[in-house]
Amino acid sequence: MPTRARPIRLLARAAILAAALGLPAAAGAAPPAPERPVAERPGSERPGSERPAVAIAAETGAAPEGGTRLTVVLSRPVEARAFVMERPDRAIVDLPEVNFQLPPEAGRKRDGLVASYRYGLFAPGRSRIVIDLAQAATVARVATSTRPRDGATLLTIDLARSDREAFRRASQPPEPARPAGPPAREAVDARPLVIIDAGHGGIDPGAIAGNGVYEKDIVFGVAQGLVKRLEAAGKIRVQMTRDRDVFVPLADRVRIARDAKADLFVSIHADSISAAPQVRGATIYTGSERATDAESARLADRENKADAAAGADQGEGPGDVADILQELTLRETRGFSARFAQGLLGRLSGVMEMSVKPHREAGFRVLRSPDVPSVLVELGYLSSKRDLDLLLSDEWRGNVTAQMAGAIEAFFAARLPPAVTARG
Repeated sequence: MPTRARPIRLLARAAILAAALGLPAAAGAAPPAPERPVAERPGSERPGSERPAVAIAAETGAAPEGGTRLTVVLSRPVEARAFVMERPDRAIVDLPEVNFQLPPEAGRKRDGLVASYRYGLFAPGRSRIVIDLAQAATVARVATSTRPRDGATLLTIDLARSDREAFRRASQPPEPARPAGPPAREAVDARPLVIIDAGHGGIDPGAIAGNGVYEKDIVFGVAQGLVKRLEAAGKIRVQMTRDRDVFVPLADRVRIARDAKADLFVSIHADSISAAPQVRGATIYTGSERATDAESARLADRENKADAAAGADQGEGPGDVADILQELTLRETRGFSARFAQGLLGRLSGVMEMSVKPHREAGFRVLRSPDVPSVLVELGYLSSKRDLDLLLSDEWRGNVTAQMAGAIEAFFAARLPPAVTARG
């Protein structure tokens, strides 16, 4: 972040907190603006009495008896519940929905028992802070107090050193994956249904660029642009796995597509390799038990750990193939997935840089549906300055979403109803 921008940003945060507390803003304070404009902050449309508490700052420091304390500054008191989990070792702090307006670098610096921490919306109406532990530790104290000078609420979480056995006794199992609700009943619509899956979200930021931009925000913006194009053309029905910055377990993403009887599932992501900033370009993945190469296997393994990083159960998607009929269905579905991937590759290669091997296979959990053709698109690398500049470009994203929409419509062209084809 440029040095000159830091005072302006701090003043903006002060204005946000002052507004939330009902205090006069500091002189010269800039008007508050969303921290990450790509994805709209949840809860901003609510009446004043129902707005989420605002988190304006957070810091770590020493706690009694050699422990470590995380302090979060909030606009008003909230009820917090904390516990620990192992494999990997982490402390979880569950809160009602909180509007996090913290600096991009918050949570990245190791301090005592805290290796790092992340935060965000875990489920509708619920936020979560996940603290990665540098060693086994338990939550000794969770408390709130009022800061006298401005009335802000200080939420403090004290971590105490622990041996492995005590930590294991204190740890809780992962939260079970939430079952997806039944799809809403609607009038018969013969148009194909496409599920657009914006990767990550809420407590799970995905990859993080050097300038603090989150993968979850970039891919959500691209997903929204693709949905708008498809809806405007009117040939395809479209649904998103998440329509705001919220965490959705991987198995739920697959379940949403299957319960809706979707005809195509498109998951949108961006990659990052900090050790190789020269690597760039987009890649299209289809599902397979065996990865095309080591890099594809590494990426799938990292993406498949999203649930564990958020403190949720890694619930499995569809079970193993039980009979020859299901095996044939899966084989046919993967054939359709590969066919769509090739058509998408042909269109995207004209408007964006593709990786050295642009179509690959790997065992992504979101691509495990046996009856919904599915692809995962890695738009580029946040670790590449050239790719990142393009990912943040409205013009580039417009060209990419136009070609993605064209590929989807072409894939279904043979089965579109006559009336829809004529209207198109």
